[in-house]
Amino acid sequence: MENAPPLEIVNQAIFTLHSNSNTKDKNEASKWLDDLQKSIYSWKIADELLQQKRDLYTCFFAAQTLRNKIENSFQELPVSSHQSLRDSLLAHVGGITADTDTIIVTQLCLALVDLALLLSSWKDPVPMILENLSKDESILTLLEIFILFPEEIDSRFLRLGSNRRKEINEHLKANGPQISEFLKFCMNSYGANPRYMNKILKCFNSWVRYSLVSPEFIGTSPLTQQVFSLLNSPDTTRELHDTAADCMCTLLTTFLLENIVHNQNPPQQGITEMDIFNGILALENAYHTSVAHEDTDKVSNYCRIFTVLGETYVEKMISSEMTPHYSIKALDLVLVCVGHFDYDIAEITFNLWYQLSDELYTKNSDQLNSFFKPYIERLIGALYRHAKMESDHTGLIDETESFYDFRQKVSQLIKDVAFIVGSGSIFKQMFLILQEPSTTWESTESALFVMQNVAKNILPTHALFHREENEVIPKVVEAILNLPENTHIAVRYTSIMLLGELCDWIDSHPQSLQAVLNFLLFSLQQKNGLAPAAAISLTHICSANREQMTYHITGLIEISRSLDNFEISNELAIGLLKGFSLILSKVQAPQLQPVLREICSFQFLPLARIVEEVSVEAVQKGERNDPSYWIDRACAIIRHTNPNIRSTDIHPSVQILTDAWPLLSQVLEKYQTDVRIIERTCRLIRYGLRMVGKQASHLLEPLVKQMVLLYNQHRHSCFLYLGSILVDEFARLDDCINGLLEMLKAFIEPTFNMLQMDNGLKNNPNTVDDFFRLCSRFIECLPIAFLQSPLVTPIFQCALLSCSLDHTDAHTSVMKFFCNLLKCGKPNYRYPEIRDIVRGIIAQNGDALVVNLIHASIFYLHSYMLPDVADVLYELKLVDKDNMEKYLCTALDALPKKNSGGYVTATQQQLTAFKGSMLRADAVKAATIALKDFTRLYR
Repeated sequence: MENAPPLEIVNQAIFTLHSNSNTKDKNEASKWLDDLQKSIYSWKIADELLQQKRDLYTCFFAAQTLRNKIENSFQELPVSSHQSLRDSLLAHVGGITADTDTIIVTQLCLALVDLALLLSSWKDPVPMILENLSKDESILTLLEIFILFPEEIDSRFLRLGSNRRKEINEHLKANGPQISEFLKFCMNSYGANPRYMNKILKCFNSWVRYSLVSPEFIGTSPLTQQVFSLLNSPDTTRELHDTAADCMCTLLTTFLLENIVHNQNPPQQGITEMDIFNGILALENAYHTSVAHEDTDKVSNYCRIFTVLGETYVEKMISSEMTPHYSIKALDLVLVCVGHFDYDIAEITFNLWYQLSDELYTKNSDQLNSFFKPYIERLIGALYRHAKMESDHTGLIDETESFYDFRQKVSQLIKDVAFIVGSGSIFKQMFLILQEPSTTWESTESALFVMQNVAKNILPTHALFHREENEVIPKVVEAILNLPENTHIAVRYTSIMLLGELCDWIDSHPQSLQAVLNFLLFSLQQKNGLAPAAAISLTHICSANREQMTYHITGLIEISRSLDNFEISNELAIGLLKGFSLILSKVQAPQLQPVLREICSFQFLPLARIVEEVSVEAVQKGERNDPSYWIDRACAIIRHTNPNIRSTDIHPSVQILTDAWPLLSQVLEKYQTDVRIIERTCRLIRYGLRMVGKQASHLLEPLVKQMVLLYNQHRHSCFLYLGSILVDEFARLDDCINGLLEMLKAFIEPTFNMLQMDNGLKNNPNTVDDFFRLCSRFIECLPIAFLQSPLVTPIFQCALLSCSLDHTDAHTSVMKFFCNLLKCGKPNYRYPEIRDIVRGIIAQNGDALVVNLIHASIFYLHSYMLPDVADVLYELKLVDKDNMEKYLCTALDALPKKNSGGYVTATQQQLTAFKGSMLRADAVKAATIALKDFTRLYR
C-alpha cells in the first residue's frame, strides 16, 4: 500500500466485510484490510477510527489493529512517536464506557499493556495508569488492565527478553502493595456487585499466580477469605463460582505449594497451611449440596479444587514410609468426586492419579504402595462402574461418542495405576464380579473391560500364573470360548479383546492355542461388528506366539487370501499381515520363499490389475482401486519379515523383489503426479532394499534412472529419502559409487531451483529434510568421494541458508549434516586429505556458520531445537578451537543491542559471559545450557 487511504474508504471496506452478502466482495475487502493492517499507515488510521467511534465493527477493527501493530510491528514507529501513542491509548482506554463492547475493551487494554511492557521510556506505568483511570466509570477497565499485566509478561509475541521481563517483574512487585490496596478498595466499594467482584477476583488471581504480591498480603487479605465464603455459599452465581474456584486452585499451586508446603517463605501472620487444608475439607458439604441441586458446573469446580489439593500434597503424601501424611485425606475427597454419576467429573481427577502413580513407581516401595492400595482399589471400583454401558444399549459403542473416548482414558489410567494394587488382584476382583449370579450383561462387560486392561501385566512369573492359574485365567478363557449365542454383542466384543491381551498366557499354555484360534477365526468371519476385535486379538497372539504359530502357517495363508471378505478396515488388515510376517521370520529359509511369495502375491496381483485398468483420475483414496491400499499391505509384510539369513546365503526375498520391480516401476510411472502413491511406493522399495541389502544391487541402475527422471519432473522429496537408503546400502560396493554420485548431482539442480524460490525453504521443509539426510549419508558412507566433489560448496551454502528453518525434521537433518561434516575435520579423523578439505571449508565459512546459528537460535528456532545447534557449535569448537572466539565475537557483534522498545537486550557483561561459557563448555550439554540462557535475553 503506497499511500494512506481516506477514512471513508476504510469504513466502506469494513462495512463490506461484515454486512455485504456477496462472497467475492467480502473476500476482496478482507484482503484489502489485511494489507492495510500490515502497512505503516494503519497506526494513524486506527487512531482516527477510534476517535470517530462510528460503530462496533470499525472500533473493533481499529482496536485490533493497534494491538497487532504494537505486538508485531512496534519497530515501525520512530522513538519520537512513542509518547504520543501512549497518550492516545490512555485517552482511548479512558473513553471506555459501560456500553463499550467487551471485545473492544479487551483489545484496547491489551494494546495499552503491551505498550507499557515494550516501552522502556515509560518508567512507571502502573502508577500512571492508576492515576489516569481512577474514576468510577473506569474501575472495570482498570481491573481488566491489571488482569492482563502479569499475563502478558511471558507473551512469546512481544519477545521482551529476560532483562526486560526482570525489570517489569520488579516494577510490578514494587507496586504490589498499591495494587493490593486498590483491590481492597474495589472489594469494599463495589464487591456487592457480582460483575465487579468477578473482575476483582480475576485480578487477584492473576497477581497471585505470578507471585507479584507478598505472601503476607495473601495470608491476611479479605479476598482470600472471600474466596472461601463464595465457595461455601449456595447462592454464588456460576460465573463468580468459576472465578473463585480458579482463585482457590491458584492459592494452592502458588501460595500454598511454594510458601508453605516447600517452606520457602511461610508468611508470619494470617492464614495457615491447616486453615487452607481444613477449609477445603469443609467444602465437602458444599459439594454435596451442589450434587443435590444437580449443579454440574459447581460440582466440577469443587472436583478441580479437591484434585489440585491432592496434586499439591503428592510429594508430602509419599515423603514417609513410617506413617501416612495427614494430607492423604485429600484422596478421600477426590474419590467422593470420582463416585459422582457423571463420568466427566471423574475424568477431572485423572491427572492426580497419574502423578501419584509416577511418584510411587519412582519410589518403588511396597510399604508406600500399601498406604495407597485402598484408595486405588476404590478408584478401580469407581472406574468399573463408570465404564458400564447403559442397560438398554443394543449394539457396540460408537467410536465417535464421548463415552468411547472416556473408556479409552479409563483404559490408560487402569494400566498406569495397576501396579499399586497388583494386576492379578484386579483381575481376580473382576472375576469375582463375573461369578455373582445376579450380574447383568453391562456389569459383565465392564468387568471384562477392566480385566482386558490388566491382563497383559500378569506376567508368566506372576503368582497368578502358578498359584491360581487353574482357578482364574483358564476359567475366564473357557467361559469366553463357550459364550452362548444370545450373549450381548458388547460382551462378546470385549471378551474377544481380552483374549488378545492374554496372549502371553496363551504362549505359556500352548494347549489352549488351537481353541483360541478357532474361536477368533469364527469371530473374524462374523458380519456383526466382531471382526475388528478378532483381528486385533489375532494380531496380538501372532506377535506373542511366533514359534507356536509356525505350525499354523497354512491357516494364516488362507486368512491372508480372504482378508477382503472380512468386515475389517485396511488398517486392521495391515496389522494382521504384520503379525503374520513376524511369524514368517521364524520359518526356515527353504520354506520361507514360497510362503512369502504367496502372501505377497495377494497384494501384487490386485495392484497389477489397478495399474492396468484404473486411470489416475479414477483412483478413490482408501478404496480397493487405490494402489496405496495394496502397497501399504505389501509394506507391512516386507517390513516385518526379518528371517535370520547368513550374509553368505542368498536371501529368499531377492527374487520376490526382483520380480516385483517391473510392477513397482509401472506404479511410479503411471501415478507420478500423485505424491501419496509415490511416497508409499518408495517406502515399499525402501523396506525391500533394507531386507535384502547388497543382493539387490542389480536393481540400483534402473531404480536411480527412474528416480532422477521423476524427481526432475515433480520434485517428490521421497526420492531424496530413498536415495539416502541407496547410499547406505550400496556405498560400499565399488561399482556403485559413481552411480550414487551421479544421482546426487542430478538431484542438486532441481532441489536448489526449488529452494531458491521465494519462501522456498519454508514451503518445502520435507525437501530440506530429505536432501540433507541424503548428504549426511554420503559423508558417513562415502566421505572421500563426496567431500572431494565440487558439489560440497554449494551444498554447504544451502545448509547455511537453512539454519533458520523452524521445521523440526528439516532442522535436525541440517544440523546433523553440519555435525557430520565437522567431525571429518577433527585431528584424529581417519582420512587426512578429507580433514584438510573440511578445515578449508571452515576457514571460509566459519564466521557465517556461527552468525547464522546464533541468529537463528534467537529469532527463529524453538527452544527444543537449540540442543542440535549447540551440538554444531561444540563440534566446531573441537575442530577449530583457535578461531572459535573470533567466530563468536563476529556473531555477537551482529546482534541488535537494543530492542524496538529502547531497552538493552543483552549487556556487554552478558555477551562476554555467554562467549566464555561456550568456549569453556566441555560437553554438548554445557553448550546447550549456555545457548538456552543466552537466547532468553532476546525472547
